[in-house]
Amino acid sequence: MERFCQGDAQAFDALFQRYARPVQGYLARLTGSPATAEDLAQLTFLSLVRARGRYQAGARVRPWLYAIATNAARDHARRHRRPEDLTPEGELPLTAVADTPEPRDAGLERAVQRALAQLPEGQRLPILMHRFEGMGFAEIAESLGLTESAVKVRAHRGYARLRELLAPLQQETSR
Repeated sequence: MERFCQGDAQAFDALFQRYARPVQGYLARLTGSPATAEDLAQLTFLSLVRARGRYQAGARVRPWLYAIATNAARDHARRHRRPEDLTPEGELPLTAVADTPEPRDAGLERAVQRALAQLPEGQRLPILMHRFEGMGFAEIAESLGLTESAVKVRAHRGYARLRELLAPLQQETSR
């Protein structure tokens, strides 16, 4: 990142190669839409280019980049309150087009996504970053502008709520 800030265009290419897919995956889980995630990932990297003057040398890039991505998703959600993408005729699509391989258990994946969507953003973001992005609590705290203990509390509460929301599914599969 420091090389990019100094004008090295190849350094941006390296940053994009390293972080584009993980950021896009995070945004897909956050928004529930691979197409929206792709747009937001591009917007995230455009914002990174525009904000490079505010990057502080020595700071970790990953939390900073995820903060930009999270803010892009929040802005998008504020502008687009509509939960489903409609066809040009204004109807719900019959099938969702996925550019990622089908998950091992599509029903379970949908149940987890629905449960995650029910969590408040303050609990959902730490879980997405921790569980799905593999970020540590210190990185998440840096990314969200919170203390590490606040992130741990939010994640703990979120995981507890997820267990409650997914309990009927667990009971159903244990029969």
